[in-house]
Amino acid sequence: MLRIGNASGFYGDRFDAMEEMLTGGPLDVLTGDYLAELTMLILGRDRIRDPGKGYARTFLRQLETGLGLAVDAGVRIVANAGGLNPAGLAERIGELGERVGVPVGVGYVTGDDLLGARDWGAGAVTANAYLGGGGIAACLCAGADVVVTGRVTDAALVSGAAAAHHGWGGQDLDALAGAVVAGHVLECGAQATGGNYAFFAEHDVRHPGFPIAEIHADGSSVITKHPGTGGAVTVGTVTAQLLYETGGARYSGPDVTARLDTVRLAPDGPDRVRVHGVRGEPPPAALKAGITRAAGWRNEVVFVLTGLDVIAKARLIRAQFADVLAARPPARVRWTLARTDHRDASVQEEASALLRLVVHDPDPDVVGRALSGAAVELALSGVPGFHLTAPPGPGSPYGVFEAAYVPADEVRHVAVLPDGTRVPIPSPSSTATEEPLPEPALPEPLPAGPARHAPLGLVAGARSGDKGGDANVGVWVRTEDAWRWLAHELTAERFRQLLPETAELPVTRHVLPRLRALNFVVEGLLGRGVAENVRFDPQAKAVGEWLRSRYVEIPEVLL
Repeated sequence: MLRIGNASGFYGDRFDAMEEMLTGGPLDVLTGDYLAELTMLILGRDRIRDPGKGYARTFLRQLETGLGLAVDAGVRIVANAGGLNPAGLAERIGELGERVGVPVGVGYVTGDDLLGARDWGAGAVTANAYLGGGGIAACLCAGADVVVTGRVTDAALVSGAAAAHHGWGGQDLDALAGAVVAGHVLECGAQATGGNYAFFAEHDVRHPGFPIAEIHADGSSVITKHPGTGGAVTVGTVTAQLLYETGGARYSGPDVTARLDTVRLAPDGPDRVRVHGVRGEPPPAALKAGITRAAGWRNEVVFVLTGLDVIAKARLIRAQFADVLAARPPARVRWTLARTDHRDASVQEEASALLRLVVHDPDPDVVGRALSGAAVELALSGVPGFHLTAPPGPGSPYGVFEAAYVPADEVRHVAVLPDGTRVPIPSPSSTATEEPLPEPALPEPLPAGPARHAPLGLVAGARSGDKGGDANVGVWVRTEDAWRWLAHELTAERFRQLLPETAELPVTRHVLPRLRALNFVVEGLLGRGVAENVRFDPQAKAVGEWLRSRYVEIPEVLL
């Protein structure tokens, strides 16, 4: 059995988590996920300013105390903090080890950077393939104490370490798939231990611990956390994370395709959930690549409208801005009005609504001070009670994310061992073309009976997130009767009705009966991704909670 912990779910996660995980209980491997679509753009800009950068510098600072703790405890560290410069980060770690008197063997994984491999079009800042866990496994088998990577799949940090420990090869599809599922549960840190959890009031989540997977030779695992840490590990918290940023039943990766419709979850004691039964299929022949590109400039002004006549006030401001926008029209203009105001409010803030103007254009001058200055000029000639949430600025650059697919044999996946040996990692010998899966049978409907008009969230949990410009919303319930109701009630069309912002967008529903869950993918909700920042909630993190707040007719037997 291999004990793998996580100490980071994103670049900016809790700084002390590495030390907490290394001192809180026994571990064999500690992983850290530092990369996301937006992070790659940030690191790309770092690399433009300084070619020696391009990695997650927070990770290096964490190692100033964490490196000695890990060596003393016999824990090996695997992280994708190398970003766009894993070789540079590996060198800095070696220097750090010498400086603090803890010499370590450092391996790194490279070959994901495809920026110079082909023409990716105008403005490309980064282009990186999502590699699998083979390079990580090779470094660990060669004795590396620390392994850093560039862009690998988030789950590869766990599946690569598990493959090295258990000796799995590419033919061990079920075992690899089980480790990929465990890696997906761990990759977002405390989201698996009660963080961002729909039923958060059921647990003390003021300071949740980070998750651990105990991975067995057959790929099954137990998700848990260090004793005495906050939060909780339950079938619900694990289900929520399994649904996060996924689509259909097939969860495809470079090493294996894990079938999420085969995952079985069972309680295994306090703060322990067993994950088993996962089946694996050969991976696709192509690797996903993430492309980030500089797309132009954006600016935002938020007007506060207070008291009476909010609609008329918003109409006046838009009319006053019409000439400004017509003089040098931005490429895109988006007005939104958030009715956060309450009738007869006893607190001024509760009497206020927010009118938001967001503009995008390739020319920084078009969305710069000329536009934001026009907002300031309305101070004494606009609506009564005029004020803004913040002083308008000159505008800022933004980027977009795009997914592409490249043949796996075009990507030179390489493990660089602690002694400097470069080991090419071959592509999987067996791949598969993914055919559509048949729709699973739905349960028998719940018999008709009295119902109450109530929020969906009284019986259903949800978690949502982003994948490029798309959003996913996973919805699950905790009893078989609730599943019999939800599976028939929450169709794709009903989903669009409850969330009108999705009404004109393609919405695909995926049914996962073993998890008592539905997963909805909403195409284009986020424009061209988080960095474009077109929505109030640019990463769709709160769409699930919005859905849970909507009123539906819920059978009284479920309440």
